[in-house]
Amino acid sequence: MSPLASKLAARIRAEGPVTVAEFMAAALGDPEHGYYRHRNPFGVQGDFITAPEVSQMFGELLGLWLAMTWHQTGSPAPVDVIELGPGRGTLMADAWRAARRIPGFTDAARVTLIETSDRLREVQAQTVGALIPAPRWSDRFAGTAEGPLLLIANEFFDALPIHQFERSAAGWCERLITVGDGDGGLDFTLGAPLPAEPPYLPARSKDAPPGSVWECCPQALEVVGEIARHLEAQGGAAIIIDYGHGRSAVGDTLQAVKDHQYHPVLEDVGAADLTAHVDFEALAYAAKQAGAAVHGPIPQGVFLRALGIEVRHRMLRENATEPQQVQLDAALNRLIGADEMGTLFKVMALTPEGAPPPEGFEAHV
Repeated sequence: MSPLASKLAARIRAEGPVTVAEFMAAALGDPEHGYYRHRNPFGVQGDFITAPEVSQMFGELLGLWLAMTWHQTGSPAPVDVIELGPGRGTLMADAWRAARRIPGFTDAARVTLIETSDRLREVQAQTVGALIPAPRWSDRFAGTAEGPLLLIANEFFDALPIHQFERSAAGWCERLITVGDGDGGLDFTLGAPLPAEPPYLPARSKDAPPGSVWECCPQALEVVGEIARHLEAQGGAAIIIDYGHGRSAVGDTLQAVKDHQYHPVLEDVGAADLTAHVDFEALAYAAKQAGAAVHGPIPQGVFLRALGIEVRHRMLRENATEPQQVQLDAALNRLIGADEMGTLFKVMALTPEGAPPPEGFEAHV
């Protein structure tokens, strides 16, 4: 067992089984052994590659999106530019370089990176420190923005802890993590039947067959609500990019990744990344309830094409060597291909109610 699995097992023996959400929170954020506390998981040398690491085109287009949205909203100064879960800082660095082409934007922008990992903060500081004037860091979004807001959340919500519920013969039960009877390792079990349906279960899923799994992420809904309320009060826009489904549905999407390969969820706890598919319908509902307008979600490939990624690809290709051209072609396909990130990843924007659709969403009103 990993050190964190042993720590969790001792807790379970003393206090009883933990929820999947508690397990995820510990696996990713335990101060001593949590995955994001002591690792730099991004890139070829890490466990997975995010879109900003695939190609500079991704961050550049989002930088132009930020600047165009700023102009569309009246060019407020100052404007809080916030990224949730900024990884190595690659996206923000590429975005800033591109956004400098829009007069006035970078002078107005106050950049804050929302990051809980001291290790990743160090990496981010190296990436953006010499590029962006006086970047700030915070542990959470709440209370960070002071005025008009432009926010990016790329692969942030998929790592927030989820609760899982399974339909048994006796009714819906919460899935829990316990200590197994065999080797003493961690194992799944079910709690007592619930007195009612699980939280946020849509009516169309209430008759799901036994064995069905329902997932919900209260923390994601809370964060989206906070963002939406700020936008409605202060103005601006937010863009959320993640892999997931546009319509709420039952299904077990909890997964672990290690060394760029899928990994058993309960093995090497603290040394493997844990994620779950984002429920965009639930996020949209929470945002609307908080007063924001929702645009999308639309497939990532559709969004990036609308922003001109194919034009940018041709521009970069013109001055590239043949090996670089091959890499650029592969990166373009990775970002927008239907069998790659282009379809599985979705893009959703939030604005104040009544605001026009942001760039890239005009055709999807």
